[in-house]
Amino acid sequence: MKAGPDIAETAALLGDPARANMLLALLSGQALTASELAGEGGVSKSTASAHLARLETGGLIVQTKEGRHRYFRLSGSDVAEVLESLMSLSARAGRPRTRPGPKEPELRDARVCYDHLAGTLGVRALDSLAARDLVVRDGETLAVTEAGRAFFSDLGILPEAGGRRPECRACLDWSERRHHLAGGFGAGLLNHIYGRGLGARVEGTRVVRFTAAGRRWLDETFPVIEAA
Repeated sequence: MKAGPDIAETAALLGDPARANMLLALLSGQALTASELAGEGGVSKSTASAHLARLETGGLIVQTKEGRHRYFRLSGSDVAEVLESLMSLSARAGRPRTRPGPKEPELRDARVCYDHLAGTLGVRALDSLAARDLVVRDGETLAVTEAGRAFFSDLGILPEAGGRRPECRACLDWSERRHHLAGGFGAGLLNHIYGRGLGARVEGTRVVRFTAAGRRWLDETFPVIEAA
């Protein structure tokens, strides 16, 4: 018998198309009802309930109750990062979703990945931080330097706390196939963008749409640094 966690059981939970679509819908970071997730999965409410029970038992989602309603969300940022990585792998393997939809270009430009910024702009932010030695990379491990802490502090950005979550980490971006900033500082950055009205999530999607002022702020705060 092999020792260690049973990855096959967890992989089986992700292998069903309806469950996969439900989990991807929760990548927005927003809690959804069973009825909403049934629509995302393209199944009946009773079938959705069975799927959600399996996902909850498997530790991939959690539920909360508000009055008569039950809401479901991903159990943590680590689940979101696995899903984003699988999307990147599927794209590389030539397995695109069959109906990309009208907002596909916007989705690739800037989107929510659970609680942090992903897409072209998310990757650019991390590249800019690394080029100025505000963060240092070691594979998927990131560390904020003292200069980086001063940079975030000057912006008024604090890392969002949460259990054993690291202050920052690299999350593989499915559309760029490179890393964007996740972890506490990644969540703090996205909350800062929302709080200052620089951008907002488009209702019903994962798209983050920036204002003109928000675009200028991004250009000034995270300039593109050409490699020497």
